[in-house]
Amino acid sequence: MNKKNNVLLIVNPCAGRTKGRAGTFDIVNKFSTNDFNFSIHTTTCRGDATNIVKKHYEGKDLVVCVGGDGTLNETINGIMDMPNRVPVGYIPTGTTNDLATTLGIPSDIKKATDLIMSGQTNSYDVGLFNNRYYSYVASFGAFSSASYTTSQKMKNMFGHSAYFAKGLMDWKSIRSYRVKIEHDGGVMEEDIMLGAITNSTSMGGIFKFDENAIKLNDGYFEVLLIKKINPVIVPKLFFAVQKKDYSHKSFVFLKTRQIKITCEEPIDWTVDGEFAGSHKVANINVLKRALEICSPENELFEKEEVPEIDDDVEIPEGVKIEKGRLNWRARRAQKQAEEEKEKTTSVDKSEAGEKIEKGRFSKILKRSKASESEENGGADSESASDPSKETADLPQ
Repeated sequence: MNKKNNVLLIVNPCAGRTKGRAGTFDIVNKFSTNDFNFSIHTTTCRGDATNIVKKHYEGKDLVVCVGGDGTLNETINGIMDMPNRVPVGYIPTGTTNDLATTLGIPSDIKKATDLIMSGQTNSYDVGLFNNRYYSYVASFGAFSSASYTTSQKMKNMFGHSAYFAKGLMDWKSIRSYRVKIEHDGGVMEEDIMLGAITNSTSMGGIFKFDENAIKLNDGYFEVLLIKKINPVIVPKLFFAVQKKDYSHKSFVFLKTRQIKITCEEPIDWTVDGEFAGSHKVANINVLKRALEICSPENELFEKEEVPEIDDDVEIPEGVKIEKGRLNWRARRAQKQAEEEKEKTTSVDKSEAGEKIEKGRFSKILKRSKASESEENGGADSESASDPSKETADLPQ
């Protein structure tokens, strides 16, 4: 019988339109009625999810976070520093939930929880911005600050539209930065109004990208650059990108495994919707398939080699095994079965050892009695030749 899976549940009660708080009961109810042991912790300040992971990670089979993209970022930063990375489940309750949309994770809390419990996962590329991990976007320049400068009240009232409105309000203050960009394909120096290094099909609810050009676990990130333009046409471009129209000559697209962006003055950076500090130099690297995230089958993921589950493994109810698909619950069941086999083998070897030791004692006793028989002129030859009599009084 399968042992229960140990789950760390992290809830951000302030994310989005308080959907996380309202749905926590449904999440807890689903986990408590199945084969899970779970501990639940709520965040109280920025960076708290990372600290919760580091403090309570040991012995867990899965970490689940309930919140927005920022909560997921903090959770991933905690998991990436652990020696054995377990899969992460994401229940999106934020305002934009860009990554959840890309991954195909349902916005409905119950459906997102069911997805996690099904065990389905995909390997996912993680970004490293200087010494900080990120899940889907690092950006600077125009519109990038909208995600953290837009008030929570506006986000709760208008959702995605709050970022759109904030971006339009700030367009007159948009400026460019003279930067040096070093990437896989070469080096360029340009005046850039916006730079974004992404692993997603959308950014901030504003920019939408071509899904056919993106793979989430190929070891490459997509780079969008907008060169310096006349601020007067910014609103026009703003509406164009809403329709995935990037035909204007100011747009530059790249694919790269690593990129270094240098500026003579500090630039404000945004990572996964949160302010990431001001930097003159930003070194960004892609960590290929660094993490497993609970998500359904998705064409944005490259297929990969997946070890098959043994036929004799007891698969938990409701877990669907698909060829070429990762499944953390099936793999956990496989590991438990292997541990049980190893334990049984150890017991068998121990019992065999005891029998060998008894056999050695019997042979020594037999030789001893044979020697005594020779010294007594063969008087005990009958007993010496009958092993059953020799071992009859052996201590058990």
